[in-house]
Amino acid sequence: MNRMVNIWNQYQCMVTFNLSRSASYYESGIGRGMGFRDSAQDLLGFVHMVPQRARQRLVDLAATQFPDGSAYHQYQPLTRRGNFDVGGGFNDDPLWLIFGAAAYVRETGDASILHQAVPFDNDERLSQPLMEHLRRSFHFTLDHLGPHGLPLIGRADWNDCLNLNCFSTTPGESFQTTANIESGVAESLFIAGMFIGVCADYQALCRLYGWEDEACQAAAQGEKMRQSVLAHGWDGEWFLRAYDAHGRKVGSRECEEGQIYIEPQGFLVMAGVGIKEGYAQRALDSVRDRLLTPHGVALLAPPYTRYHPELGEISSYPPGYKENGGIFCHNNPWIVLAEVMLGHGGRAFDIYCRTCPAYLSDPALHRTEPYVYSQMVAGPAAPRFGQAKNSWLTGTAAWTFYAISQGILGIRPDYDGLRVDPCLPAQLSEVTVTRRFRGSLYRIHIRNLAGDEKGRVGFGTGKAAEVPEAIRKGLEDAKKNLHKIALNGTTMRRMRAAPHSRVPGAAAHGAGVSLRPPSGPRPCKRAPPAAQGFQTRRAWQRGRPPAGSGQPVPRGMGLPHKSPRQTTGNRPSNEAQTASFKGRFA
Repeated sequence: MNRMVNIWNQYQCMVTFNLSRSASYYESGIGRGMGFRDSAQDLLGFVHMVPQRARQRLVDLAATQFPDGSAYHQYQPLTRRGNFDVGGGFNDDPLWLIFGAAAYVRETGDASILHQAVPFDNDERLSQPLMEHLRRSFHFTLDHLGPHGLPLIGRADWNDCLNLNCFSTTPGESFQTTANIESGVAESLFIAGMFIGVCADYQALCRLYGWEDEACQAAAQGEKMRQSVLAHGWDGEWFLRAYDAHGRKVGSRECEEGQIYIEPQGFLVMAGVGIKEGYAQRALDSVRDRLLTPHGVALLAPPYTRYHPELGEISSYPPGYKENGGIFCHNNPWIVLAEVMLGHGGRAFDIYCRTCPAYLSDPALHRTEPYVYSQMVAGPAAPRFGQAKNSWLTGTAAWTFYAISQGILGIRPDYDGLRVDPCLPAQLSEVTVTRRFRGSLYRIHIRNLAGDEKGRVGFGTGKAAEVPEAIRKGLEDAKKNLHKIALNGTTMRRMRAAPHSRVPGAAAHGAGVSLRPPSGPRPCKRAPPAAQGFQTRRAWQRGRPPAGSGQPVPRGMGLPHKSPRQTTGNRPSNEAQTASFKGRFA
């Protein structure tokens, strides 16, 4: 796990950010261009490495947006112009721009990007601040709602193969480019979950920009969408996937095939939908009962055995492959994050391990590289169940890194600081993280006192306590001249040229503590060359006293600063991955 998180996963995130899906053994080379949705998602695993490039990528994406808020589904990286052959009409695309912009601002604190002028459709005469682009993205969804108050799917949503308005009956024609019949009826529960999920970020960005009224309206629209999902999206034991162009349910127990899909169970629970009603827990239980396999979570079950014109490309694949019942690794992290949302550390880590190359039990069956994530693994209905394909260029890389670093390990950048909110499995009894954030370097040591479930905030002995006053006091003291914050089960050390000492603080497994870095970069004494890292070894096995033992930490007894052990083969360099072998992660 150390090696995957610190080296290979981040290296793959970098490669995927650079190439998107435009050049690989499996795709059509540069003719495809870079995906709007793909590139926005790739930011999740890259923004901490080179924020300046992430900023430019956001600007490039926004420049391919149409004035109505929709966007080209693909664009050419050299000309930065939209791909006319494919065009737009994928109704999830606009919301990914908000998703990516929020990730950038949370990581960097750089809200100036919201004011940067960006043209629509690469026409400088149509330039507007990026925030206006985000506003039109948000309202595009609101302007395209169906009969149930749910977002219209257009050509497709994240699942490019769920073509509910295509009705193709000509063999060989492209489902991506064939003329659609816009029914005004086909709705997507996935886009609904995504809309609810980005509402909080959109509100935060609006307030940073000074749009208080827009933020309040966004909150109201998010709640309205939530109620529409609860009223029309629950199928009894899981969430529906969609409504087709005839108004019939997709992903329902009423269906003969394709009764349950992974996407809405992940994204709706990630957005917090159905938690207090008990729907979220039942949906994730259904995922484990009906979709979970030894190699990961299948996209749907049971697979389609015949072609359905009303569903499109998804039913054209053989059962168990690609979107038709394959294990699509890209959206397995959504279930990981959904389990984290409910505080199930053991279940979240279990799913993480099933698709992680480092935990493969049979590499000969898997066949692709044992250190790189693949797009998909053949599902239970496939003749070669467990065999992977389409490695390297896949959104799996960024989403998995996001799920393990910000979900399970819980080190999350936020608008006002770095939030520590882990959800660990029982087998991770201790974790040490090094995190560079806005010019400061943090070392965070977490002792898991809660087992498989998310814990409570406590002080010293793990007793529950009121967080706000205690944390505020600890942070105020820390800002003076101290750099060590002792937390219940957690030790955070800000790397500064100051004496080691203790500061009363708060936070433990599941605490949700937020640490605000000082304004402007501060020099770090003997800072390691890597940006971030983590280790699962016990602290006293490295010669350090246990966290919370009361024993002083000798100077120079932090994480090892050695470079990665050199090995043969195509191992990425320390500079390329911004993380060292001994444990630096984002």
